Amino acid sequence: MGDGVNIFLIAGEASGDRLGAALMAGLKTLSPGCRFDGIGGPEMAAQGLRSRFPMDELSIMGLAEVLPRYFALKRRIAETARAIAAAKPDVVITIDSPDFCLRVLAQARRLLPELPTVHYVAPSVWAWRPGRAARMAPLVDHVLALLPFEPPYMQAAGMSCDFVGHPVVAEPLASMTQALDFRARHGIDAAPLLLVLPGSRRGEVERLAPVFGAALRQVVAQHPAVRVVVPTTAALTDTVRALTAGWPGAPLVLDGAQGPVEAKRAAFAAADVALAASGTVSLELAANRVPMVIAYDFNPLTRFLIRRLARVDTATLINLVTDTRVVPEFLLEKCQPQPIAAALVPLLATPEARAAQLQAMDLTMVRLGRGGTPPGLRAARSVLDFLAGRGIGRGAGAPGQAARGQAPRQIQPPPNTRVPPDS
Repeated sequence: MGDGVNIFLIAGEASGDRLGAALMAGLKTLSPGCRFDGIGGPEMAAQGLRSRFPMDELSIMGLAEVLPRYFALKRRIAETARAIAAAKPDVVITIDSPDFCLRVLAQARRLLPELPTVHYVAPSVWAWRPGRAARMAPLVDHVLALLPFEPPYMQAAGMSCDFVGHPVVAEPLASMTQALDFRARHGIDAAPLLLVLPGSRRGEVERLAPVFGAALRQVVAQHPAVRVVVPTTAALTDTVRALTAGWPGAPLVLDGAQGPVEAKRAAFAAADVALAASGTVSLELAANRVPMVIAYDFNPLTRFLIRRLARVDTATLINLVTDTRVVPEFLLEKCQPQPIAAALVPLLATPEARAAQLQAMDLTMVRLGRGGTPPGLRAARSVLDFLAGRGIGRGAGAPGQAARGQAPRQIQPPPNTRVPPDS
């Protein structure tokens, strides 16, 4: 593809920005002349994207949170669709954030009916709202899936789909030396280190922090030496400091403005146990082999909707990928201090309680692609093969052939109807 391709990308939050940056790096490796346009954050900017407006405007979650921003988001949807129509790219790649991205694609397709489209991160139709795949199919030609059991769901709805691996398997980990340095620098030394991750959005941190703090009081009452570390982002540092001020365990809030990536990696490597909000952070903990307890709750309206729509009996990806239920989770009305504390204490006290989780974490990383081609490069190859199948560029291959033979076996998550999925 010597002449490269014109690619319009859309990411709506930090996780999508990371995916987009790795994909862009892979595309530049495989197709050095490719050109980028669209919406993204700082990591995509470092790969050469000039975002048309700040990505942070799209980083909201939950019906109650979206409603006050409805008209502003509606304007951004129309603006983005017009920008696509004016740019006439070879392909539009939307990255997660389906509520925004699919509305953009609907308007863009009306303006450019033959526009090739790729969506990165398959919707969790195996977990809730199974009709999303069918509604997505008229707008999306090809899907890049993070989980090995997702392609059949997308293909059944009429889209081509490749499992490209989960980005967590390619993220660097801190060394043991860095972990020990982190402990020494913060006066933790040999004390049990409990990592607490109450979320990455202001609303969820405000909901979960009081529950997590009450659970920690019960844990520290039984294990007084425990030290608590709370990584956060620069935007949430003040909020997290205020909400954790009364917590036990001398909580150390890692200032997201000061070396956030390095400090967070070192904290994960140094941690003994974690209490985390439900989400992909569970995979980061698994990559670092940190036994965990997962807890989450929504505002009442979103909780009502989730309870009616969910189709699985676990929200934690380690449980789903390994078809086990080794990670304890407390969701919705079960998100209460006493059971959370009761699940954390054995993880601090006994190696036997940790062993099953560690085994499941290692299996999860293998099934998500650890040891294979980096996910960003696999995703790039999948995109270029898809475009080649459309006669765009000079690559070889066809949709559905990217990195074939490297994907783990397909895994079927057990259906149920009770709790929400990882986000």
